[in-house]
Amino acid sequence: MTVADLVVVPTGTANLASVLAAFRRVGIDPQVATSVAMVEQARRVVVPGVGSFGAAVAELRRMGLASMLEARVAADRPTLAICVGMQVLSTGSEESEGSVGLGAIAERVTRFPENVRVPQLGWNLVRSGPDCEVLVDGWAYFANSYRFESLPKGWFGAVTDHGGEFVSAMERGNVLACQFHPELSGVWGRDLLGRWLEKTEAAA
Repeated sequence: MTVADLVVVPTGTANLASVLAAFRRVGIDPQVATSVAMVEQARRVVVPGVGSFGAAVAELRRMGLASMLEARVAADRPTLAICVGMQVLSTGSEESEGSVGLGAIAERVTRFPENVRVPQLGWNLVRSGPDCEVLVDGWAYFANSYRFESLPKGWFGAVTDHGGEFVSAMERGNVLACQFHPELSGVWGRDLLGRWLEKTEAAA
């Protein structure tokens, strides 16, 4: 079996067309996963997602990918998680009580406060921390009602303000997780994907 450079996991809740097109714009020919082995052997893996936390987790478990993705993140293998794809790495979410996340990020996802617009739809400013290697300041496109309130230990991250600061992205080694949609974030999002690809080239 030929090892793919970049494999996108079909979570059943993602707009795959936008993600695939974004990587083609930065010179990568992505493949959609058709088997567990394909994901396990891939040099790089992308876990996208929109919609429900519970539905995305359930689909990953049905496909037999949940424990393998958790292990992949723990082993610092090149992985990018987007929107709900980021949230499923958590221990759980207020959106789907009783649905257990993959546990790769030791934090729980919570809903935005009632005094702000939910969902957050549109552009917002991302402010990166001083130790980030891939994340930089810029404007990104969001579509979310839930978020990480605090940065987990061992991760570097970026914050955004919507009813108070929340974690809009985090990175650790070869793993990047974004609450926003880099594939919909114009030139800034394209450049972010490019930096992640460049950083992970040696490890992939």
